[in-house]
Amino acid sequence: MRIISGTARGTKLYTLEGLTTRPTLDRVKEPLFSIIQNYINSECCVLDLFAGSGALGLEALSRGALKAYFCDKSYEAVDIIRKNIEKTHLQEKSIIINKDYKKCLELLQNQQFDIIFIDPPYKFDIAVKAVEKILELNILADNGIIVLETDEEKRELEELKNVNIIVKDLRTYGRVSLLFLSRKE
Repeated sequence: MRIISGTARGTKLYTLEGLTTRPTLDRVKEPLFSIIQNYINSECCVLDLFAGSGALGLEALSRGALKAYFCDKSYEAVDIIRKNIEKTHLQEKSIIINKDYKKCLELLQNQQFDIIFIDPPYKFDIAVKAVEKILELNILADNGIIVLETDEEKRELEELKNVNIIVKDLRTYGRVSLLFLSRKE
């Protein structure tokens, strides 16, 4: 796994061993960032929820985002994120929060994020709960986007019908689906 583009292009990232995390593959990450490239600029603030190795937030920073917050409750993941931030030389733009997603979101309730990545462990069925909490705390910027990665596309889409959100786009890469969500106007 590596940074695809920007200032840290080509940097190989550390990953967690085992089956508890599942890094976003380059073949998924590349089209993902092509789709959201217009959201990334020098004023863009990013939240990488369930960050794992931090690859998504670091890719956004490498491409010019102002700041990224990395949230993961695993001490092992936080250690890997820290190493990857150092390896990409993006320390000044990075903030790590070692808490579960609910506590992290509550801690950030006075922030606004232009891009929020939600990539939880697939079998936990918490992605839509995270979207609901984000909306409840009003941390998604007015023109912001949530990128939800899942292998349960049908379940997530069904649950999202009851949430005040628009599914702007949906892409599938093998068994992985990316849902691009924005606020209802």
